[in-house]
Amino acid sequence: MSESTKHVTEQKISWEELQQMMDEDTMLSVKINGVVNAGVIAYVQGVRGFIPASQLSTSYVEDLNEWLNKTVDVKIITVDPEQKRLVLSGRVVEQEKAEAEKAAQIDAVSVGDIFDGTVEKITSYGAFIRLENGLSGLVHISQMSTKRIKTPNDAVQIGDSVKVKVIQKKEGKLSLSMKALMTEEAPERTYEKETVHFKSEGDAATSLGALLAGIKLN
Repeated sequence: MSESTKHVTEQKISWEELQQMMDEDTMLSVKINGVVNAGVIAYVQGVRGFIPASQLSTSYVEDLNEWLNKTVDVKIITVDPEQKRLVLSGRVVEQEKAEAEKAAQIDAVSVGDIFDGTVEKITSYGAFIRLENGLSGLVHISQMSTKRIKTPNDAVQIGDSVKVKVIQKKEGKLSLSMKALMTEEAPERTYEKETVHFKSEGDAATSLGALLAGIKLN
């Protein structure tokens, strides 16, 4: 191998470029080349990078060896030229993707939509409902029942299946109502008015006279 070819092969990205990638929040695809204590090793254009086990994924990593030779999307979270230390994170990328997916799902929901859901958490002010599409929303205590209740537990328990209506979307959060559907399903009853006809006293007297007219008294 010539000296010029060897130089090109061993040329590495500069630490200034790595710093710029971190500043610009650049996503990189890297291959995991080795397993070390508490993490794995992946190279970014010739520079050795370290991915701590806690930064590999949003899920718990039990066996680092299962990640060997896998290609993962990462972002740079630490650039330290003096210590020759480059730290990468796949967890950050997974979190961002999950947040983007959630935002897209929420955008697809409209106020007035009705969902089936399951009560997953109860607080002093309401209950969080896991919807059939995987999203969660809050039913405030004031939106739980048409009756006055003291606590959310008076209306629901964890694990209950409920039907809810979306009444508000704000800052990526869904406000839900159970009461709105109860009101819609049980509309106000209407009653037909009974018409009662009364005869005047004169008519009543005439009718009584007519009845007595044919009676002969001895």
